[in-house]
Parts: sequence; C-alpha cells; structure tokens
Amino acid sequence: MTTLTSLARALAVESGRAQRITTVRHTKIADRPLVFVPLALAGEANAPLAAIVGDDRDAPRILIVPEPRDRTERFAFAARLADVILRHIARNDEPEPRDAPQLIAPNPSGVAFTRLLGRSTRFRRTHGDFPVPAVVPLLGRWLTFYTEQGAVPGSSLLLSMTTVLAEHWATGQSPAEDLNLAALIGWIDPPFGMSGAEAALLAEDPLRCPPAGPATDPTFDNEVLENRIAAIRVAKVTGRGYDRAVAALTEDLTTQLVPTWTLMWRAIDLLSQLPEAGHVQARWADDCRAFGRHASHVRDGGPPQARHDGAVAAASRLTWLERIQETVAAQRAFDDPLVMAEHRMTGAAFAGRVIESVPDRVDSSGKRRKLRPWITIATDDVVLAEPGATLISPSRPAQEARVVAVGEAGVVLELKGGMGRSLTPAPGSVPSTGESVCYAAFGTGFTTPSRFPPREQTPWTHGGPPPEYMSFDDEAGEAWS
Repeated sequence: MTTLTSLARALAVESGRAQRITTVRHTKIADRPLVFVPLALAGEANAPLAAIVGDDRDAPRILIVPEPRDRTERFAFAARLADVILRHIARNDEPEPRDAPQLIAPNPSGVAFTRLLGRSTRFRRTHGDFPVPAVVPLLGRWLTFYTEQGAVPGSSLLLSMTTVLAEHWATGQSPAEDLNLAALIGWIDPPFGMSGAEAALLAEDPLRCPPAGPATDPTFDNEVLENRIAAIRVAKVTGRGYDRAVAALTEDLTTQLVPTWTLMWRAIDLLSQLPEAGHVQARWADDCRAFGRHASHVRDGGPPQARHDGAVAAASRLTWLERIQETVAAQRAFDDPLVMAEHRMTGAAFAGRVIESVPDRVDSSGKRRKLRPWITIATDDVVLAEPGATLISPSRPAQEARVVAVGEAGVVLELKGGMGRSLTPAPGSVPSTGESVCYAAFGTGFTTPSRFPPREQTPWTHGGPPPEYMSFDDEAGEAWS
C-alpha cells in the first residue's frame, strides 16, 4: 500500500465514502463485456455448481450442475457454458480482429476458477474413453488463453472486478475486505443517507448480499444446498420428481447469483463514467492482436497450451512480463497526476515551474552544431537525480532531458530530440518560462528485449530441449482440478 493510498483510506473513514486514487480509468471497459459469475461446490476441487453468464444485463444465462460430484454432469455444464462463451468470442473471431471480447469475473477467486476450468477441459478427448462434446476442449483453450493474457500487466481481456475497482478507489476498510464486491461498491456508491461503512456492514449479511463466488455461504450450504442435492439423488434413484428437484435447486442458486450479477453491472457503470487514460487504447490494441494470434492458432489446428512451460519459454515470458510491468507503471504515471505524485514522493520524479528557458541554445563542441536548449526549473520536490541523468516529461515523451545541475537556484536541464531537425526548435517543443512541467527518471519508450536461446538449444542444466506436444489417451483421465 502506498503512502497516498493510505492517506486516501484515512480520508475515506473520515468522510464515510471511498476516495478516488486516480484521475482517469486505467482499464478498458468494453461496450459489451461478457460477465461471468461462477459458483463452486465447497469441499471439492474446482467442482462447478452454477454460473450466471452473459453480455446483456437484462438477459443473463443461468447454468447449474444438479449433481456437482458427477463427472458427466460437470462436462455437460462445461458444454453449456461453452455455448455462451464461444458464441461471444465468435463475434470477433476473424483474421485481423478490430476488437476483442472482454471477460469480467467478480474477484481474483473467480479468475482462479476460470483458470482451473480451462486447465481441466482443454486436454479432454472427444472420442475414446470418457469422450466430451467438441466444444469442451475448445472452451478450455480459450479460458486458458484469457487467464494467461489476464496475467499480463495492463491487459484488459480478463478482469477481476474487485481488483479494478480497488485500483481506482480507496475505501475505509482493509484490502482483504475489498475482495467483497458488495462491500467495496457500498463504500464507492453507498445508498442515499448511508455512509460507506454502514453500506459495507449491510453487505456482510449473506441473506442480503450472497458471496460473489465462487465460494458459497456456509449457512446456505448446510441449510439449503445439501438438502436440494440430496433430493436430486433420491429422485434419480426413485425415478420420481427429478424435474421438480432440479427446478427447486435452480431457484435457490438463482438467489445466490442474481445479486452479484446486478452488482457487476453496477460496477461496470461506475467505471464507465471515469475518463479513459491515454495509454489504455494502445494496450487494448495489444490485447486485440494477442486475441487474433490465438484465434489464428486455433483455426490452423495448433496444439493446446502446454501444461508446463519449458525453461526457455518460462524465462522469456517472465522477462517479458517484468518489462511490460515497468512500461505499464510508467504509462499510468504519465497518464495520471495522482499516480505520478507517488513517484514524486519517492524522488523518482519532480514537478515545478520553468523560471528560465534558453530555447535557441546550440552546442558547438562536436563536429557539427546541435540544438540543445536549456531550461531551469524551480521545484519544492526532493530531486534525487544527479548531473548526467536522463529524464523524461509526460508532456513531451519523445524528448530527453539531461540533468546539468541541481541546486538552490533550481534544476537545470539540457533538452534533446522532439524539436524538429533545424537549429530552431518547433513551436511549443521547448517549455517556456512560467510553464508547469514534470520530469521523471523513467519513461514509456522501447526497451531492448533480452536474448534467449531457441527452445531446441535449451541447455542440459535446464532440462534440455522440451519434447514436442503429443496427444495421449490418458489425458482424458486427468483430474478435473
């Protein structure tokens, strides 16, 4: 937790309402996202119990598993879920998609359920022993893609709603309590006449606000769910009343799902009201390209994702994720003064006012003359940058600023690039006297990727080259979880 976020939480307690910790929305919210709220059976490894899913708030699809411990019914549920999700994906499944389908789960546990559901279904066989419908392994491959892409910093293909809300608002409760979607929204948008704390307290009542999944309320499990599933088992044995038993279970599970469904769309509305940050569209374009690559891979008959990455693939992905994390952190700061304020507090950036500008300064020390303007900035921030360091301004990201001197008179910077090709700078390319500016010791530019050997040259110290993918019959017997 950062210093400013801690301060915002204290202000939330004092004011009784969540405080904004960003000035813009750093996440893409699609025009028609697919909301997915799963429920799992307690005590079983990722056993699906029910789900409410859809891209129309007024027409959700409710799916249940009458007997969650029955393998056949689990895969029947997966097939019905595939019908909804794959149909949503198919709208953008084209060689060069202009957009990509977005999936939103209530919380990190819902995302984890999605990941395990993908892992449990993508290797299933459609023939031989334990066959499943053809859409089941296809669903698994797409869910795996979404969860893998969702782990990429800045990606918006698969979102955890509580995570996204907590990135934009600070509440007066702990981060662990922010995982409760109802309580979190209670702080952000409490009912008229109530404080955030009062709204969050009401959200703790499972009868009023059932858990947002995938875990269900223990009281509901013991007093309602156990009896409904037992009635279904009896009906199977006796051959009487099965439809009535399933209808009763569906009705009870609907009461657990619909409140969260309503909260999800309310949260989407809250986020959609925030202005979008400048770099969001560029990151979404990366998401769309990743979606297009996977769609082409599936269409071309490529194999499913491996159970485990090889040494080279794992090292390459980890390095790539770290580089993306640094880039996204810089983009967020460049897009948002509140995020940049955190870096100013640590000395990684400073802001001030230009008190002197020499835009036509020319450096004649080399073989040819170069335009190198100087500016002097007065600032009250702590400046840790030393002479020779390179800084970047959010307002002029293509221009480098080299620190010439840091003293009581101000910070003197020499500017390079982003001013045109002549010895006269383009209008507005050099900060003028009196202009407010900000400079940071980081930027959003390109960084050279690390080099790794080809997978077929994986050193023996790292297990040697990984084997090529081969489909085995025993994949169909892999545990659901």
